Amino acid sequence: MVFVGLVLIWLSIATFLASVVGTFTGFGVSTILIPVFLLFFPVPETLLIVGVIHWFGNVWKLILFREGIEYRLILLFGIPGVILSYTGAVMSLEVPQTILSRAIGLLIISYVLFIYFKPDYELPEDRKSALVGGALYGFSSGISGIGGELRSMFLTSFNLPKAVYLATTGAISLTIDSTRIVTYVAGGTRLQIDMVIILIGLVLLSSIGAYIGKRFVEKVPKRKFRLVVLLSLLVISFKLLISP
Repeated sequence: MVFVGLVLIWLSIATFLASVVGTFTGFGVSTILIPVFLLFFPVPETLLIVGVIHWFGNVWKLILFREGIEYRLILLFGIPGVILSYTGAVMSLEVPQTILSRAIGLLIISYVLFIYFKPDYELPEDRKSALVGGALYGFSSGISGIGGELRSMFLTSFNLPKAVYLATTGAISLTIDSTRIVTYVAGGTRLQIDMVIILIGLVLLSSIGAYIGKRFVEKVPKRKFRLVVLLSLLVISFKLLISP
C-alpha cells in the first residue's frame, strides 16, 4: 500500500508539472510524462494514459486561450499535419528511431541558434508557411512520435500573440491526439477500472496545472515568452541528441 501511495504521488506531481509546462510553452507534456509512466506501466497503457492526459491538456488550452483561436491558421496547419502524419507513420517502420530523434534534435538546435543570432526574424504568416509547417509537424509526429517541438518551432517563427500561439497548438494537437487515442483503443489497449479512476483524478489535476500555467503566461511579456519557448526547445533538442 505504501508503494502504491508513493506511485500515485509521483504520477500526480509529474502530471501537474507537465500541465504547467505544457500550457506555458505549448509542448512538452508527453516528453515529461512518458518516461515517468513507463516506470510503472507497459508501453501500450502508457501511450493511452498519456494520450488522454495530453488530449485534455489541449482542451484546457482552448478554453483558457479561446480569445486566440484563429480557425484559418488552425486549418492550414492542421490539415496537412493529419495527412502527413499517416505518411510518416507508414515510413516509421523503415527508419531507426534513434537516427530520427537525433536528426530532429539537430534541426531544432539549428533553428534556436538561428533565432538567437536573428532575434527579429519572422516567417510570413501566410498560407504557404502554414502549410509547410503543418506538413513538417505531421510528418515528424507520424514517423518519430515527436511533433509538438517542431510544431512550436514553426509557430514561434510567426511571432504570434501568446494566446494565438497557445490556442493554435492546442487545436492542432487535439486533432492528432483524438486520432491516436481511437487507434490505441481500436488496437485493443484497455485500462483496468482502478486505473480509469486514477486517470480521472490526474485529468482533473492537469486542469489546475493548466490554470496556473495560464497565470504565468499572463505575467510574461511577449518577447520574453518567445525566449522561454526557445530555451525549452533547446533543452528538448539536447535531450533528443543525448538520449533519443
